[in-house]
Amino acid sequence: MTFRAASDQIEVPAGVGLTAVGMAWVRARESTRRDRLFDDPYAEAFVEAAGGPGVATGPAGAFARLVDMVDSHGVQRTRFFDDYLTRAAGDGHRQLVLLAAGLDTRAYRLSWPAGTRLFEVDLPEMLTFKQAVLDGRHATAHAERVAVPADLAGDWATALTRAGLRPRERTTWLVEGLLPYLDAEQAARLLTTVGQLSAPGSLLGFEYQAADTWLLDELRAMPELAEFAALLKGGLGKPAVAWLPQHGWQVLRARLRADLAVETGRPAPGPPADGFLIAARR
Repeated sequence: MTFRAASDQIEVPAGVGLTAVGMAWVRARESTRRDRLFDDPYAEAFVEAAGGPGVATGPAGAFARLVDMVDSHGVQRTRFFDDYLTRAAGDGHRQLVLLAAGLDTRAYRLSWPAGTRLFEVDLPEMLTFKQAVLDGRHATAHAERVAVPADLAGDWATALTRAGLRPRERTTWLVEGLLPYLDAEQAARLLTTVGQLSAPGSLLGFEYQAADTWLLDELRAMPELAEFAALLKGGLGKPAVAWLPQHGWQVLRARLRADLAVETGRPAPGPPADGFLIAARR
């Protein structure tokens, strides 16, 4: 997709940040369905502010060939992690952290128990773009939302604790849509830092690959998508369900997108190797 800010007052995120706009388009399209699995009333505003394609028209060109799979992944992922976060809050977790929060609007569109603090960690330019759009819609958060400008390639842990995270308390972590853009060393380092900040009983959720996927090869074969394909690094070098127990986590739930699609009555185009998991800190 090509994006150009609809206003000179708003700077569109670049690089990996553009994928957040793409996921906002997925959420906006889902929100128009009568049988929608969630409702994001702010998603289309992000796409419009970025000058992206309308919900009705959608992307064109080479990306259109992959949009069905991307749409399926984004929709099932959003619903799975919506349920994960609200269930954790319902079970008494009061600090939640979204790493690479992007254009996530869960602080605004979901209901939260009193006392819930939701930390959103991302690059300053992403948080600035997001806030400008939300302010334009007069959005009101339903939890205490704490924006934490930080580079996840740097010392984001210090920025997060200075913003008020209490590592001795249980934390619910969500690392959504990030790991595929990190190489094995970067992904392991990030998850290791998460573990160091997590008291026993803390939770962690992210997407995983149950087997090798053809997606990266498919993207690299399309010259129009070469720039996007170059952003993908593959994530953890070993299966997440094997890595986590070796690093102090117990996998509680791992579901393939294809299985979730059957449960929701939705098609699951593409290889059935991608899924979503939840783990608990031992």
